[in-house]
Amino acid sequence: MALLLPKVSEAAFEVNDAEWQGTSELLEIARTELGRDRVEIVGTLDYGKLDANDGVMVLHPEVELDPDEMGAFLAAGGRVALLDDRGRAPSFLNRYHIQRVEAPLRPAQVLRGNNDLPIALPVLQEVAGQEQSRHPTMRDVDRIVTNHPTALTHQKLTPVLEIPALGEPNATLAVTGVIEKRGRVFAMGDPSVLINLMLRYPGNRAFAKHLVEYLVDRDERPGHPGKLYIVTNAFAQRGHYGGAAGPLRELSDLASGLRDALRSAEDNGLSSTVAIVLAAGALAVALVWSLEYALRAYRRYVPRYALPTPLIGQGGVAGRAALLAAPATDRALVLAELRSALAEGLAERLGTDPRAAAGRLLEEVKARQILGQQAILDLAALLGELDRAVDRLGSGQKLRLGTAQVVKLHEKMMEILTQIDERKLGSA
Repeated sequence: MALLLPKVSEAAFEVNDAEWQGTSELLEIARTELGRDRVEIVGTLDYGKLDANDGVMVLHPEVELDPDEMGAFLAAGGRVALLDDRGRAPSFLNRYHIQRVEAPLRPAQVLRGNNDLPIALPVLQEVAGQEQSRHPTMRDVDRIVTNHPTALTHQKLTPVLEIPALGEPNATLAVTGVIEKRGRVFAMGDPSVLINLMLRYPGNRAFAKHLVEYLVDRDERPGHPGKLYIVTNAFAQRGHYGGAAGPLRELSDLASGLRDALRSAEDNGLSSTVAIVLAAGALAVALVWSLEYALRAYRRYVPRYALPTPLIGQGGVAGRAALLAAPATDRALVLAELRSALAEGLAERLGTDPRAAAGRLLEEVKARQILGQQAILDLAALLGELDRAVDRLGSGQKLRLGTAQVVKLHEKMMEILTQIDERKLGSA
């Protein structure tokens, strides 16, 4: 339930946030200067939709910019303004030899005596002792109030703003450079200069106006107006500038999106959507488990001492029959039982010793002339097969014999004993 509650606060630099830390006034300035159709706020920066006449403004990125796609856009003539102090801009800035450093500890000019609110001044370029015109973004700007900024170091780029310092070198706040003789990159170490609270200062407001114009207005291409795309904080990226996306490109986009999601989860925790899905899944599992146990029918428990003794655990004929019929019982033991039953049957009918060997039993049968020649041969074969099975009991190897074969041997035994009974009855 707590996860389902709506968010009551917005992150800083959100364009739709009209509070002091939002940038809704920056959006209004851009729409006023360029027109509503030429300004787009996007949560996903699609490089495939960018044109060389377009401009991109990035405020406090919480994701790393795609260096290849953004580089291709700049090389084609696009313009990018990257304003960041503590976000993930360094990886992209390093591509153009721009490093982020701390701002001066003792700024020369500050707002209300607060060193965390230093005043930045436009940089005036001089050639042969003569002052050059300012950078287009600094027209009508005499000073800019910053808020906890960071400074930038650079190589062969043009400084635009600097923070004068006391007892230490002045710090560069903003730089600009030409990319591939066509595109423009503008980097600044403080996105806070464009939040609603800071745009009440004339210099900040004038800078915001000229920055949006600089990103899309091209003197060399006046007939092809571009669009301004504004992205802030944790935005997604997809598409490929100037090229068709194939299956491999789509897989690359998917992998990139997954990496961004994992990085965001590591830094900021799970998003509200993922948290709600996981909570719903956990709730469903808990409900299923609870219902399964709540609706389970009661099983009567019978104590072990009250259970009947299984046949195989009983003695006597029942227990012996259960043992011989068990699937795991060696069939040699079953044939040994048949051998014992045959010997006892012959002993009962002929008065022989039931412990006698097969040869002795055959001699007694022949001497009594109580069976025919074929029956004697059958008896000899039966005794031989049963004796071989008895001999295997001590070998440790089970006798593999089908049930049908066991039944056949039993039938042969009963047939021989029946013939003996008939001969004895006939002679009487």
